[in-house]
Amino acid sequence: MGVLEKFELQGKIGLVTGAGRNLGKVIALSLAEAGADIVVISRTLSEIEKTAEEIREKGRRALAIPVDVTQFSEVEKVVQKVISEFGRIDILVNNAATRSDKSLLEITEDEWRNVIDTNLTGAFFCCKAVGPFLVKQRGGRIINISSRIGLQGMANRAPYCASKGGLIQLTRALALEWAPYNILVNAVAPGLMSTAPDAKAIHDEKTKEIPLRRAGEPEEIASLIVYLASDACTYMTGEVILVDGGWAVQ
Repeated sequence: MGVLEKFELQGKIGLVTGAGRNLGKVIALSLAEAGADIVVISRTLSEIEKTAEEIREKGRRALAIPVDVTQFSEVEKVVQKVISEFGRIDILVNNAATRSDKSLLEITEDEWRNVIDTNLTGAFFCCKAVGPFLVKQRGGRIINISSRIGLQGMANRAPYCASKGGLIQLTRALALEWAPYNILVNAVAPGLMSTAPDAKAIHDEKTKEIPLRRAGEPEEIASLIVYLASDACTYMTGEVILVDGGWAVQ
């Protein structure tokens, strides 16, 4: 198999959470462009239906299923539907996320739980639901979308930092547990993205701190996801890959 052929995902089945817009949507479309059939999930059906339609326009099969990843029963049902429809699952991308931009003294218990449950517990539920099938297949890829501030921290983002830091440790633990089954588990930690809710407002201030002097684009993350999901990546697991324009190395 040639080098370029190893990046192809024909015959692979992927599941992407939070795939209705922004980074999640671009990841789903990029995996489809590489040849995979994709199941897209999110709480908002109208958004993931648009993503699924764009995947079908690329000649790939797609399912759009509204799911609350904080509810394990819902996650289990969608994974069972994937297996029923496609017969297997090869790639899981845990991208669903939310945040609360408040100081710790202002955050309510409900706000804390919402961020932790969506960003960390939701990923745990998806891994737990998909895991038995990957173990049975003796192979698969799990890619968790963490964050630069899951490694470094940031004021007024305590629950987000905690959830993304926890996701990194979940990645490392699962990489060790599932290595005997040839299941590779890695994390990607983006820095400031152009799709962030406050990207425009903080662009001028924050990009001065970034060596490349700009925010990242979703496509720059998605191309890495394709690599991690493909047969070009066969000896990397438990890693956290920073994609932040050089921000963290200063």
